[in-house]
Amino acid sequence: MDLFAESESQNFDRTKPLAARLRPRRLSEFVGQQHILGPGKLLRRLIDARRLGSILLYGPPGTGKTTLAHLLAIETGGTLKQLSAVTSGVKELREVLAWARDEIATGQPRPLLFIDEIHRFNRSQQDALLPDVEAGIVSLIGATTSNPFFAINGALLSRSQVFQLQPLTEEDLISLLKRALTDRQLGLGATAVEVGAESLETLARLSEGDARRALGALEVAVLSCPQRPVPLTPALIRDSMQQKTIQYDHTGDEHYDISSALIKSIRGSDPDAALYWLARMLEAGEDVRFICRRLVILASEDVGNADPQALPLAVAAFQACELVGLPECQLTLSQAVIYLSCALKSNSATSAIGAARKDVQEGALIPVPVHLRDKHYAGAQQLGHGEGYVYSHNSPDAVADQDYLGVDRTYFQPSPRGWEAEMVDRLEEIRRLRKLST
Repeated sequence: MDLFAESESQNFDRTKPLAARLRPRRLSEFVGQQHILGPGKLLRRLIDARRLGSILLYGPPGTGKTTLAHLLAIETGGTLKQLSAVTSGVKELREVLAWARDEIATGQPRPLLFIDEIHRFNRSQQDALLPDVEAGIVSLIGATTSNPFFAINGALLSRSQVFQLQPLTEEDLISLLKRALTDRQLGLGATAVEVGAESLETLARLSEGDARRALGALEVAVLSCPQRPVPLTPALIRDSMQQKTIQYDHTGDEHYDISSALIKSIRGSDPDAALYWLARMLEAGEDVRFICRRLVILASEDVGNADPQALPLAVAAFQACELVGLPECQLTLSQAVIYLSCALKSNSATSAIGAARKDVQEGALIPVPVHLRDKHYAGAQQLGHGEGYVYSHNSPDAVADQDYLGVDRTYFQPSPRGWEAEMVDRLEEIRRLRKLST
């Protein structure tokens, strides 16, 4: 029976894709993620102490989340049960948890429960995990491509350690590709392949940190080429790569991270970086109106009166995008992003309203001076409202010697850039005309 089982296992292995066949059997074979698995790092310490607890593995596809979960079970000696949040519900979850309680009751080591795509569990499904996770019945290992701080409920999050996996480096990917090309049993070592450093570097670069994508493209390139030895050229590699899928969760961290990068690049006056992040958003299908709203906000927040044309240009871009739509409105967005990136910057308007609102929220409220109060209703004159008000247009240069607040406050501090530099001189002239000290 053992011989039949071994033969069946080998047959199943042969049908697996290259990435699955080359999964490491021990943690020492695992490539990358040294920021959490290196000597002295937290996850490594938990593994070595066999005190894993519950963890959430968060990172992009192809970074080794599923592989790492299986290796954690091997390294800690626990039995691993696997569920997929895509295909499993509360019924399957409760069955596994009941099995785990039986394991603990009979003196077995604490089992590990691996839930792939855990962010797809709804709140009630996630809540069903809480009692057994909190009681230590299972070590939960959740894997997700979505930021757990958005996708996992707070109660489960607070009971778990979050480890973020990073895209593999090009060096990591090249080492995996070399192993695949030389492994005769599980890899492609039985096939003659001519490959140079440039080809491996090309494949690693185009794979963008995704080991599964790199190994999948390598397998397609080698097995689909009729020549022997296979001339693994950069051209063959590019032809064998699947069309790039832009990872972009419209409600998760990719949405917020890339929009943040766009705004910060414009604020930092780097039009090339801003155009790249704009292109990422457009390629991923971001809502154009969301992009336009962010540009209108930035025009006031970060450019302000250093360039008073920035706001009307951003608003005009918004209106043009609504009128024209994609794909042509990408030209309008490009123009607006370049202009805003190169514009002189000032956050004086932002700081001014922030300081004024803080004063309103935290300070004693200032009563409206009597001479500024409304006098256009019955009884206002009897109360003295409006008495002493000086109509500005009756004064030289339309600036009246008049107090408009009743206390000494300065919120607006113009920057020395662009049109705001002229506002400094204008304010000094206004104060001179109002006979107020500067």
